[in-house]
Amino acid sequence: MNIEVRVVTNAKQREIKKEEGYFRVRLTSQPIEGRANKELLEYLSEVFGVKKSQIRIIKGERDKKKIISIPD
Repeated sequence: MNIEVRVVTNAKQREIKKEEGYFRVRLTSQPIEGRANKELLEYLSEVFGVKKSQIRIIKGERDKKKIISIPD
């Protein structure tokens, strides 16, 4: 399944919230050298209960709006 994610970096704590048509994900790391993307994949793997290696960023590697592929 593909989901749209909008990332908010440098937050005080991690949080995921279902909005209208997308997920808003708050991350504690900064978007420097891929740290936020790495944290995003780790956090989504915890939330959805899948291995981190099974989750991929399809679109938006360097953008706050991303399309993420998560196995069903």
